[in-house]
Amino acid sequence: MQVSDLRKKLQNALAKPGSASSDFDLNDDVQIPERDLTPAAVLISIRAETETVILTKRSARLKHHPGQIAFPGGKQDPTDPTLVDAALREAREEIGLPSDIVNVVGTLPPHQTVTGYQVTPVLALMHGHYDPVPEAGEVSEVFEVPLAHLLEPANFFIEGRRWQGRHRLYYTVPFGPYYIWGATARILRAFAERMS
Repeated sequence: MQVSDLRKKLQNALAKPGSASSDFDLNDDVQIPERDLTPAAVLISIRAETETVILTKRSARLKHHPGQIAFPGGKQDPTDPTLVDAALREAREEIGLPSDIVNVVGTLPPHQTVTGYQVTPVLALMHGHYDPVPEAGEVSEVFEVPLAHLLEPANFFIEGRRWQGRHRLYYTVPFGPYYIWGATARILRAFAERMS
């Protein structure tokens, strides 16, 4: 697909009405806690030439979510004027992605996590040469997944496990050796729904 066609398709998807998502979406028996949420952002970066999405495997040494698959991103720092700036800064720090090869298309509705974050997914097209440089303390691997795989509803599954004394359901979208689940899979599911 031509880059201009892909950009238009992404813009059309972002223009569709939609609501925020959360880690609680599949669990009707769980009350979403009333609390102040920490603003955060993740970068859904699509390599235009190959139509692949960049994801990371978090370092096993991290205290929170070690070894899980995630987008580059994190909480908004006081030095970040916007959530888009936060996503771009985190991508630079975590995987060495230069901001000047990233064209932001827009943002998806926010996603609330069970850990108290309000995560804004920032959708972007990446162009030009890029060799990932994972920040060893945070990222053990950077890899790419075909956009077509992530947009196919049949590739998403609902699974469950015990969490805080109850059975919790969540989305997964496995790819090869990578088990993509939780907030990352839920955000991708919301993105796929908009792109259909």
